[in-house]
Amino acid sequence: MDRYPPIAEHGMVGDLQTAALVSSGGTVDWWCAPRFDSPSVFASLLDSERGGHCHLAAEHPDGDGMTVRQLYLSDTAILITRFMGPGGVGEVADFMPPIDAPTPTDRHTLIRIARVVRGRLPFVFSCRPRFDYGRAPHALELADAHAAVLHGPGTDLHVQSSTGIRLHADGDDVTARFTLTAGQAAVVVLTTSDAGGPPPPAPSLAAIAEDVEKCREFWLSWLRACTYRGRWQEVVNRSAITLKLLTYAPSGALVAAATMGLPEQVGGERNWDYRYTWIRDASLSVGALIDLGFEAEAFAFRRWLRERVEAGGTASGDPLQIMYRVDGDPHLTEENLDHLEGYRGSRPVRNGNAAADQIQLDIYGEASDALAVGGDIGALRGWRALAGVLDWLTDHWDRPDEGIWETRGGRQNFTYSRLMTWVAFDRGIRAATASSRPGDVARWTATRDAVFEQIVEQGFDPKRKAFVQHFDTDVLDASLLLMPRVGFLSARDPDWISTLDAMDEELVSDSLVYRYNPAASPDGLRGSEGTFNLCSFLYVEALARTGRIHQARHAFDKMLTYANHVGLFAEEIGPSGEQLGNFPQAFTHLSLITAAMALDEELGREGTVPDTGGTRHPLIHGLTVPPEDTEEGS
Repeated sequence: MDRYPPIAEHGMVGDLQTAALVSSGGTVDWWCAPRFDSPSVFASLLDSERGGHCHLAAEHPDGDGMTVRQLYLSDTAILITRFMGPGGVGEVADFMPPIDAPTPTDRHTLIRIARVVRGRLPFVFSCRPRFDYGRAPHALELADAHAAVLHGPGTDLHVQSSTGIRLHADGDDVTARFTLTAGQAAVVVLTTSDAGGPPPPAPSLAAIAEDVEKCREFWLSWLRACTYRGRWQEVVNRSAITLKLLTYAPSGALVAAATMGLPEQVGGERNWDYRYTWIRDASLSVGALIDLGFEAEAFAFRRWLRERVEAGGTASGDPLQIMYRVDGDPHLTEENLDHLEGYRGSRPVRNGNAAADQIQLDIYGEASDALAVGGDIGALRGWRALAGVLDWLTDHWDRPDEGIWETRGGRQNFTYSRLMTWVAFDRGIRAATASSRPGDVARWTATRDAVFEQIVEQGFDPKRKAFVQHFDTDVLDASLLLMPRVGFLSARDPDWISTLDAMDEELVSDSLVYRYNPAASPDGLRGSEGTFNLCSFLYVEALARTGRIHQARHAFDKMLTYANHVGLFAEEIGPSGEQLGNFPQAFTHLSLITAAMALDEELGREGTVPDTGGTRHPLIHGLTVPPEDTEEGS
């Protein structure tokens, strides 16, 4: 399956309304337009033949391979792919001019700059879009030697090149070959627009140079708001930029990932569409964004969240559903794209997400926490909407649901769902008390205390000395790593420490953490999955807060080795250390940030608070001596 580069062999560029993935070979193999959840223009990541792509790369003069390196221009979203061979050194820079505005647009621009810094190199270019996930035909119109329009259904893709690149028709696609010497550059600009819309202006090197500088200054200026000055500045900056790239600027909604259909197990069926806004993921980002200094982004999402609470209109009839489109549309009908073979044969490829119809009661806790953070739950309409949700929750909290991991094996009384229900009432009571807002505080308090008692009595297994996944099992669940953070118990509570010890033994593999054991707790799906990066970083944070500083730092440092070459993480890590699942995943980068901040804080206190050690030495826990080799001659 050499036609599919590893998931990790990509960087991401975006304009805050959509994003594209560029492989380390110089291929744009994923781009949806005009926004994250729109049909694809390029999707060869999901089908190398039918998906479509745009390739721009230097070629070895003798046809052999080139040495390739990829990097971001520091603290920006400008991606540079370098090609090194006997003929010289060349590079391709990719970026999208940011559109940090409240108005959606159908016009999005991807700029690709080829240049040679040493010697002389030939380049090859091909643009082969396949609109609507490869289902729709397109027509080619060559305007002149340097401009073409590829007409798709409702969308045009304009391809414009600078002097020196002559475009040629290849069926209904466009190709070009050209050679550059040291100091020379050439540009290809891809622009999506409404069908029949006016063409963009022809590119010039002077105009492109200005675009590059504007893009660079945008990201540097944005990062100046960051207040983090800890030990992992570069890593946190890259994660913050990734979260910003995954935020839809017109609404402030954060998508879970830029992609759909990338497998949690190659060849398996756990292939979901993550181009939507999960109440849980985005709500948990609010506190981290505020702690980093990005208050505008945090408050923009909170406005979006309040609008969802006020709007209602969910499929289940409950006040909220677990995910929405970036504009707040609650309809996410799931379909299988059977004409696509899937990444390395991983089928089905799903478009849409049927989990939107699930009942997951934990979202009310995450939403309440996000709305209450900063103490400005504020506007009268926002408060009344939240109070109405809490009133509803007092009558509906004690019921089974599908849980945080969106299992398809039946509803259960998940401990994490109860935990976040407790958070919903706790935050609502605090907000009402602090602001003297009207609300049935007495009833909320009684319900909060009933939830607390139920968790303690039914969610804790005395034999295992651990909080468990749901009330009818002794299986552990890594989502409960959030228990200390949300304030349900202290990070030094004996019941929490024994829970963490149990997770150490059952869910942790070196620094990597599994969500749960699907063999012991069936989730209704075939196959297995890798360790979950979100949980691995939550584990680091939990270790740090529990006082196991050295173990936490060792785990964190090892987790950073699983990042790809430009600092990005997918959802999971597979058995061979490979990245799996949709990419890059916002929740992973969010938990990386919170782990770094927690570890920085605890390291700053080191010496005043003793390291509690724990059951695992970071280097030798679990090691055994191998049996003696008895083979003759050994």
